[in-house]
Amino acid sequence: MNWLNYHHLMYFWTVVRTGGLASAAEELRLSPSTLSTQIQQLENVLGYKLFDRSGRQMAVNDVGQVVYRYAEEIFSLGRELQDTLEDRPVERPIRVQIGIADVLSKLVVAKLLAPILGSLQTYRLVCREDQPDNLVSQLILHDLDIVLTDKPIGPDLRVRGFNHLLGESQVAVYASSLLADRYKKDFPKSLNGAPCILPGDRTELRASLEQWFEVNGIRPNVVAECDDSALIKSLGKANVGLFVAPRITGKETMRQYRVQEVGCLDKVMERYYAVSMDRRIKHPAIQAIVEHAKRSVFRV
Repeated sequence: MNWLNYHHLMYFWTVVRTGGLASAAEELRLSPSTLSTQIQQLENVLGYKLFDRSGRQMAVNDVGQVVYRYAEEIFSLGRELQDTLEDRPVERPIRVQIGIADVLSKLVVAKLLAPILGSLQTYRLVCREDQPDNLVSQLILHDLDIVLTDKPIGPDLRVRGFNHLLGESQVAVYASSLLADRYKKDFPKSLNGAPCILPGDRTELRASLEQWFEVNGIRPNVVAECDDSALIKSLGKANVGLFVAPRITGKETMRQYRVQEVGCLDKVMERYYAVSMDRRIKHPAIQAIVEHAKRSVFRV
């Protein structure tokens, strides 16, 4: 077994932190050649190159970024240990990194994150928004603790991830008062030919809506398609068209965007998942989110 040399790790960490061999060598009072040799020994132990080298230029690569983040945690803990032993205890918030699929309703996300938002002295929350596949890639590299998304990861991604269903919500149609008064009559048949703002075609909700339209023989007039749920609601507020949103945030949607509920779509559901790399979620913050979702947010 190869033991990690923490001096070598500190040299690597200093090079990345200070921006290069020369600046790190000056801070550590070592020669650049000595530093380079020590870092190469660290690479040999880890079995990975940490920098992409081109002549004298060194750029930290993806593996190096992962090692650097671990080094940050290791040396931060070391500083905390010294503070504690010097009778200067510090309360260190627990870092929780959450990936949020860009297609999710931000109102729903806010409900899911409520246990964390109410405990920011205990947790340090880091949220990253992106497409689900990109977030899962970050999850694999342990850059994220969990990914919140509208669909489970499938076998095509070839990763050993686990899907945790948080819950589901009925979907309702909303519109500005000007449009709502017109299309509430004879709903849902009134949606035939109605101006509608639909979610993007890479969302699970869009597929469910297309199927519902087909089954009910309805052909809406699609005036806009958006991935961003907040933009959809803003366009709806501006009388651009009718839009759909999860009913669990209906009150917030109507209050914040000054719209009305036109009607509820029968059997159209939006589901919410937490994707992790472990079958059993261990992070206390993520446990709190999952329990809160099942007990409060999606409770029937």
